[in-house]
Amino acid sequence: METLQRTANRGSISTGFDIDNSLKFEPDNSEYLGKTPTSLGNRRTFTISMWIKRTEIGVDSYLMEAGDGDYNQSDRTILKFDSSDKIRFGGGSAYQRITNRVFRDTSAWYHIVMAVDTTDSTAANRLKLYVNGVQETSFGTSSDPSQNFQYAFCKDDEHTVGYNHTDNVSYYPGYMSEVILIDGQQLDPTSFGEFDEDSGIWKPINVSGLSFGTNGFYLDFKDASNLGNDASGGTDFTQYNITSIDQATDTPTNNFCTLNPLWAYAGEATVNNGATTATGVDAAWNGSKATMGVSRGKWYWEVRYSSDAAYTGLQTDGEDNISASGSLAHVQDTSIAFNGNGKYITEINGSTTSVTGQTALEIGSGAVQGFALDLDSGTKTIKVIRADGVTLTVNLTDSLAEREVFPFVAVYQSYVINYNFGGYTTNTISSAASDANGYGTFEYAPPSGYYALCTKNLAEYG
Repeated sequence: METLQRTANRGSISTGFDIDNSLKFEPDNSEYLGKTPTSLGNRRTFTISMWIKRTEIGVDSYLMEAGDGDYNQSDRTILKFDSSDKIRFGGGSAYQRITNRVFRDTSAWYHIVMAVDTTDSTAANRLKLYVNGVQETSFGTSSDPSQNFQYAFCKDDEHTVGYNHTDNVSYYPGYMSEVILIDGQQLDPTSFGEFDEDSGIWKPINVSGLSFGTNGFYLDFKDASNLGNDASGGTDFTQYNITSIDQATDTPTNNFCTLNPLWAYAGEATVNNGATTATGVDAAWNGSKATMGVSRGKWYWEVRYSSDAAYTGLQTDGEDNISASGSLAHVQDTSIAFNGNGKYITEINGSTTSVTGQTALEIGSGAVQGFALDLDSGTKTIKVIRADGVTLTVNLTDSLAEREVFPFVAVYQSYVINYNFGGYTTNTISSAASDANGYGTFEYAPPSGYYALCTKNLAEYG
């Protein structure tokens, strides 16, 4: 089991500045943004800033690229995660930085700043990489550019966000927010963020007053009808396979729960679509837990089944119930599991209780169920809610009620289950209901007193 890195931004109840939207990128749909400037900018001095939340690890993932297709120092420049989950900036084999540190936390937002000034007389100052407000100084590969060297960013060649356009590979899987290129200035991260006085968390600030320069841009993803809009006033990016449905409310100032590919079992389900969809692999049960666990509060989320060969429910914080190859995560002392075909399963001291024929669970393929978890009342319960209001209430077993619990999924073969924790979903939403704090976008209105699993709500109720 990978050890999660806990340095990324997790949001807070009050940040002073809120970001409303992000953009979800999905490699399976070949989603990216691109444009080609019509003039030359400053290729020696520029700054890239972006907030990102990864949803897949161990894959070559391009955050931004500029160039005309030649893989050398000045004609092509990239910023990406390599397949070892390290950050890489540069062109060919020289004039680049590759971190020693890996970045595998899919539960949180990272802020990345790449600040370039090749005119600086001090070679070590020409490339500066910052993550969450702190400069990276440990690199497996570190090659300083020659003085006045020109990179491909700000050149009149294609610039893409979320894609390696020169090789037609390596789409980015995850969310992006506040994507910025500053042409003509090497800026510190304090131009884009600050440390919270109370929590010490690195958080965004308002950047609308910055000067973006000739070929700079600012993607805020606020306009669902034009997600390539350059809010700095420049030419908009073209959307490739991106539509309004790809806009999300999972942001650096309010981080939502998703499925976590680091917590997987029995071969690991395929987790994609902003880490809200799980698909089974081979003739086996496999799946994943969610990124956020809770031990108090009242919480709400939704799921949509593609078949009855999928279970969703709760598991505890222990890793033993998901690590053993071939084990069934939905038949454990530390779980309770439901499917859409009138069945739920619990197990106490090795004795399995399997209950069928529950009306609230019978919804059929493609229908949505709501889940309302109550950890505050004397008897801790989880409610399953159907569209017509029919509800099943199940008491949590002691092994669940006494520990931190996580939503989880178990799915068989190639079947699919879609989650909606409120920040993004592939589910078709007709009512766009939110919780009482205005967070989340759900098909059904959350019951009174129940809230979306996001950092602002967790800070208040969790």
